[in-house]
Amino acid sequence: MREGIAPSRVYLPPGPWETVLDYLCEHYNHLPDGLIQQRLEQGEIFATNGQAVGVDTPYRAHQWLWYYRRVVNEPDVPFDLPILYADRYIIVVDKPHFLATMPAGRYLRETVLTRLRRYYDSPHITPVHRLDRETAGVIMLSRVPEGRAAYQRLFQDRQVDKTYEAVAPYDARFTKAVIHRSHLAAGDRFLMRETRQPPNSETRIKMHRPLSQGRALYQLTPISGRKHQLRVHMAALGIPIVNDTLYPKLQAQRAADDFSDPLQLLARTLAFTDPFSGVRRVFHSRQQLALAVSP
Repeated sequence: MREGIAPSRVYLPPGPWETVLDYLCEHYNHLPDGLIQQRLEQGEIFATNGQAVGVDTPYRAHQWLWYYRRVVNEPDVPFDLPILYADRYIIVVDKPHFLATMPAGRYLRETVLTRLRRYYDSPHITPVHRLDRETAGVIMLSRVPEGRAAYQRLFQDRQVDKTYEAVAPYDARFTKAVIHRSHLAAGDRFLMRETRQPPNSETRIKMHRPLSQGRALYQLTPISGRKHQLRVHMAALGIPIVNDTLYPKLQAQRAADDFSDPLQLLARTLAFTDPFSGVRRVFHSRQQLALAVSP
């Protein structure tokens, strides 16, 4: 690792390229001109034996190259990442809004995973589940490889109880609990959509209390764990979560350093029976949704 960041790798398939540079320039043709050559000249791309690969290194198929990904002008996310609990096997944190769970796209350093790997100086830390970058709240990570499968199995077998809070438009239909079921499938780009196929997702929705300005605080209990499930379900019911820029309609992407108007969705609790100790563990977020406490 370098500052909490593990190396990435690329496989060299059979092909007509004479040099490693030729292949990398074709494979990564979306990068700025000259960037790959610069990284090779600076000795920043490595063979599996740890030796730096040069600009004139001949191409040899069926090998791996290793490198440390860069993100140009990655903004700092100016929020703390409180650790709620840690033992030999797991780490539980209270993720703030705008901090991604794992490196992807324009976020590399400013992620839950990179921060914790850097803090604990360990490459073995891995998220057991994920929260959207826009969602705040409780998230659990595996600390050692020998414990990872047991905790992942809890989620796969639906043995983890999760509750969320969300601010959305007031709707009297939800003064009593409503169960919403639908089939979620991948839509355009990275979005999800509901289809008419048999349900594969289920959420329990109940109003917790009315708020001002025609809004209410809702308690959401996902029975399943599909991507963007809560956001899609709330939008489909006509009560989209406040400040959701994806559902029901994709909005213009905000600037990377714009931390105003966070999505009003919070992973409030995470509970399960520990597979190693047998102890019932319940973790609570210490955060509050801004619009739930405003007058």
